[in-house]
Amino acid sequence: MQPGDGAAASLDCYVFIGSTYGFLTAHRAASFAAAHGVRLDWKPFSLRTLLREQDSSPFLGRPAKLAYMWRDIERRAGRFGIPFARPSRYPVDGQERANHVATLAAREGWCADFLREAYRAWFLEDRDPGDPAALALVLERLGRPAEVAMRAEAPDVVAAYVANTDRARALGIFGAPDFVRGDEVFWGDDRLEDAIAWCLRGA
Repeated sequence: MQPGDGAAASLDCYVFIGSTYGFLTAHRAASFAAAHGVRLDWKPFSLRTLLREQDSSPFLGRPAKLAYMWRDIERRAGRFGIPFARPSRYPVDGQERANHVATLAAREGWCADFLREAYRAWFLEDRDPGDPAALALVLERLGRPAEVAMRAEAPDVVAAYVANTDRARALGIFGAPDFVRGDEVFWGDDRLEDAIAWCLRGA
């Protein structure tokens, strides 16, 4: 299937601002999918909730794995021409405010832009994107009023975030980002190409 051959195929993208590999996905997934005629449906969810339930911590307390992760992201960022600077803050968005805004942004159609700016704040400026001041700056750069952060805490938005998390749990998701077509899950930014190919075959 090529762009223009009828209705676009769609692929769900489960994201969590706090996932380090989400930095890569935020910068390349939307453009890569669009180039192949695939629509990404962003699904912000609480990976932190699932990891707590699974009694899992992917990097904290594992210095060798943590060091490898940062170097791996640096290599992949270089491969794709994505500016990279290792932040000192990890983890971030403890109250999941930025993720709530991402949920609202997904509903309103500007999630991809928000993710890029939120990760820019985290990786390139070493800010916690969930910090109210940093979040306000991200919204300002996108031409969005600061009150968006308040609207993102509305019960219906939080309920949508919880619903995404429930669906991720049902899918057996244990990390982020994830690309999902039906019940087929592709975990990790390095599975984007495989997920797009699968999606097009299914379409």
